[in-house]
Amino acid sequence: MDKVRGTTILSVRVGRRVAVAGDGQVTIGETIAKADAVKVRRLEEVGAESAGVLVGFAGSAGDAFSLLDRFEVKLKESPSNLMRAAIELAKLWRTDRLLRRLESLLVVADLQQTLMISGQGDVIAPSDGVCAIGSGGPYALAAARALLKHSDLAPAELCREALFTAGEICVYSNDQITVVELAG
Repeated sequence: MDKVRGTTILSVRVGRRVAVAGDGQVTIGETIAKADAVKVRRLEEVGAESAGVLVGFAGSAGDAFSLLDRFEVKLKESPSNLMRAAIELAKLWRTDRLLRRLESLLVVADLQQTLMISGQGDVIAPSDGVCAIGSGGPYALAAARALLKHSDLAPAELCREALFTAGEICVYSNDQITVVELAG
């Protein structure tokens, strides 16, 4: 069976504004299976200060939705503590025999922090407020960091521009971009 590829997820934080964006391409082997997938979400019902939590996922869609469901449960248990919810998900993901097989990564963000969560038990808070995952993640990350240094773009627009750049370079990414944002 061909490996499913095709995601670029980027999060950019500037002050109390944060955006998470994703491209829309899903690739199976050498074929574009879908061009307009939505891989970012805003969880309205949970999160610090009732502003919500942004989530972006890369990897197998079924695996990502399974993890997203579990993350929402952990977030409801600790609604004002994104870090605690992320750590609890990472612990569960790493120790549960079935979850360990899931191939996905998550980026989560609220008004206070941005985190990347992996199945190896990693919960990483980027020191510069920028993180990216997926096939085009390194390209989007480089573009976002350059734009941060040389422009005054707001996080949502910066994400959009960086993902356009990634889509021009990575064959597993495209320019069908969805952006969600929180501002405090």
